[in-house]
Amino acid sequence: MALVNEYFLRLSDNYLFSDIAKKVNAFKLTHPNERVISLGIGDVTQPLCPAVIKAMHEAVDEMATSAQFHGYGPEHGYDFLREAIVKNDYHSRGISISPNEVFINDGAKSDLGNIGDIVRWDNSVAITDPVYPVYIDSNAMIGRAGTCVDGKWSNIIYMPTTEENGFEPQLPEQRVDMIYLCYPNNPTGTVLTKTQLKKWVDYALKNDSLIFFDSAYEAYIHDEDIPHSIYEIRGAKRCAIEFRSYSKTAGFTGIRCGYTVIPKEVKASTLDGQKVELNHLWERRQATKFNGASYISQRGAAAIYSPEGKEQIKQTIDYYMGNAKLMRERLQQLGVIVYGGTNAPYLWVKTPRGLSSWKYFEELLYTSALVCTPGAGFGPSGEGYVRLTAFGKREDCLEAMERLKR
Repeated sequence: MALVNEYFLRLSDNYLFSDIAKKVNAFKLTHPNERVISLGIGDVTQPLCPAVIKAMHEAVDEMATSAQFHGYGPEHGYDFLREAIVKNDYHSRGISISPNEVFINDGAKSDLGNIGDIVRWDNSVAITDPVYPVYIDSNAMIGRAGTCVDGKWSNIIYMPTTEENGFEPQLPEQRVDMIYLCYPNNPTGTVLTKTQLKKWVDYALKNDSLIFFDSAYEAYIHDEDIPHSIYEIRGAKRCAIEFRSYSKTAGFTGIRCGYTVIPKEVKASTLDGQKVELNHLWERRQATKFNGASYISQRGAAAIYSPEGKEQIKQTIDYYMGNAKLMRERLQQLGVIVYGGTNAPYLWVKTPRGLSSWKYFEELLYTSALVCTPGAGFGPSGEGYVRLTAFGKREDCLEAMERLKR
């Protein structure tokens, strides 16, 4: 008989957002006349910008002719997109990255979950808490996380990111092999300055650690002292892998496209001390397990970097951040303690009356037909908070705040 990967059995039965969807669907069945407003799952609502639509239409037309038809593309992505990324996202900020250090994917979630393929299963892992569930679940699936007891995994080093420490995680007291950082942060919406982020790069260089840096929300940064890329910090190209996504930047949640940057300076060791380039290993992994993002989606992504695309994307981001500002101000007027929402599209809201995050989730759902994300779903330090997103329609955000007020 074939044996199952028993590490999967250590996971909770459902992914966080699947649990939320089940509870919301149950509410809708029993309250068919209620209009539910979701401020929970971070899906976008604004349509693709005109520049992207035009580029994708043209790509589809190309696929209709023998002369311009595109079959299998390069696993690492088309050069036209990789070169646009390097020029606009890195060279424009004084960061020296080459196209062969950029790997196009079908969304950052895939690479964040798969990056563990190229490092040993028994590496030690440090993760900020609360945290995007994919970081922990993907390590649990390979056995790296250990066992889960009372909501904590035995082999994970948790770094609380809380109100008490100003939402700045503290450096691990011991040496760790792998560190996950996400800034602007999901779920708290908080950020790190260049000075704060430099501490992590210095730690990684000193301890031969590897940083997995998720910067999926960098386009929402407004403050000048907040780095858009970890490579703005000197030395980061020797210790960090960066993940980016077009999902929240350009509404690609249904299109699927993003990219990962692995500088050739980033290396890990074999047991006998040999240093190995992770760029090469990831390229080999992708060639075996990935057939590349579609030509059509990559043409759409490249259009984001055109002059008109940049302006249109800025308008969409400003729209969402307008939602965040509105929600933050209304919540504060109601006396609610709220963090984030200034350099990120997420608001981290303290639950009232000492309610647990799931209890407050149910209260909002059944008294106001509003959906939030319980903080406990992001880890132990998320208890006592809920996450709201600014990706809804403006009229829904206004209505949601009125319902809370009532």
